[in-house]
Amino acid sequence: MAHAKDPGKERGMKILVLNGPNLNMLGRRESEHYGSLTLYEINRRLDKLAEELGLELAFAQSNHEGELVDLLQEASPQYAGVVLNAGGYTHTSVAIRDAVLCCGVPVVEVHLSQPAAREEFRRFSYLSGACAGTVAGFGWRSYALALRWFAALRDEEK
Repeated sequence: MAHAKDPGKERGMKILVLNGPNLNMLGRRESEHYGSLTLYEINRRLDKLAEELGLELAFAQSNHEGELVDLLQEASPQYAGVVLNAGGYTHTSVAIRDAVLCCGVPVVEVHLSQPAAREEFRRFSYLSGACAGTVAGFGWRSYALALRWFAALRDEEK
């Protein structure tokens, strides 16, 4: 499992950006669906946006379902929310759905591509009904929109 370090300085609300299988291959796979940016490049853009929004991010990626479940189960109280791109597990994993339901923090499901416009098997998400919301089809900006939601949620709670 690959973990990026927390950025260091405290900025406020901490969000975990969690990526599932094959997302470590971004920039080298199916750019017509997923764009040309690597996961590292996306994370750097997100960290810059987070600084502007007053958020603190941690990043994790795993190709293993159980590791993703573990990270979701451990999200609270360390994180105020999770931005989750479960990759192919979106369409297959009841275990990840159950972890979202019991993790104790809001989870936003994100997708780089638009699953509803792709193959039939990608049109169903086990996660959507368990998440606070879903952002899909905007490339790396799907993550950015999820972060903006968390910042707005924080501001409304103040």
